[in-house]
Amino acid sequence: YIVGAEPQLPENPFIDVAEDDWYYESVLWALDKGYTAGTSENTFSPNSELIRAQVVTMLWSAAGKPIVEIENPFTDVHESDWFYNAVLWAYAEGVTSGISATEFAPNSITTRAQAVTFLWSYLDQPEATAANTFTDVAPGAWYEAAINWAVEEGVTSGMTDGSFGVEITCTRAHMVTFLQQAIGD
Repeated sequence: YIVGAEPQLPENPFIDVAEDDWYYESVLWALDKGYTAGTSENTFSPNSELIRAQVVTMLWSAAGKPIVEIENPFTDVHESDWFYNAVLWAYAEGVTSGISATEFAPNSITTRAQAVTFLWSYLDQPEATAANTFTDVAPGAWYEAAINWAVEEGVTSGMTDGSFGVEITCTRAHMVTFLQQAIGD
C-alpha cells in the first residue's frame, strides 16, 4: 500500500461476490488480510449462516493466530478440528466462555447479537456512551453493552423497524463487514 493512496483490494476470485454487493469491499479486505477464505476456490458464500467456529476463527486470524497452551474445557472441540486452536485462544482470551462450562457448540448458528458480542469481547469490551434504543434489546441483556458499542462505533446499525435484530442469523457477509468496520485499516 502507498501512504495516502486508496488501499488496493485483491482481485476478486469469487463468482458469488459482485462489485455492486454491499459487502464486496469487506469480503476482499478480509480475504487480503487472511482473516477468512472462501468456502471453495471460487465461492465465498456470503449469505451462508455463520457458525460459532467461523466467528472465533476469523477473530483468531485477526489476532495473528496465536497458539495457547491451556487445557481444553470443551467436550465438543477436539484437537483434530479445524477450529481447535481458535476456540482455545478465544476461551483463554475471554472472547467466549462457551455455551456451558463444557460445551462450545462450534456448529451452532450465530445471531447478530452473538456476533457483535464476540467482536466486542475480542476488543476488550470497550465502553459506549450510547443508550439502548432498540425494541428487542432489554435493559441489562447480556448483549446490550456490545450492541450499544457496535452502533456507537458504526460497526453496524439496527433494522428499519426499530429493532436490532438480536435473533437474526448472522451471515458470512455480515461478519466480515462487522470486522472491517471495527478494525479495518
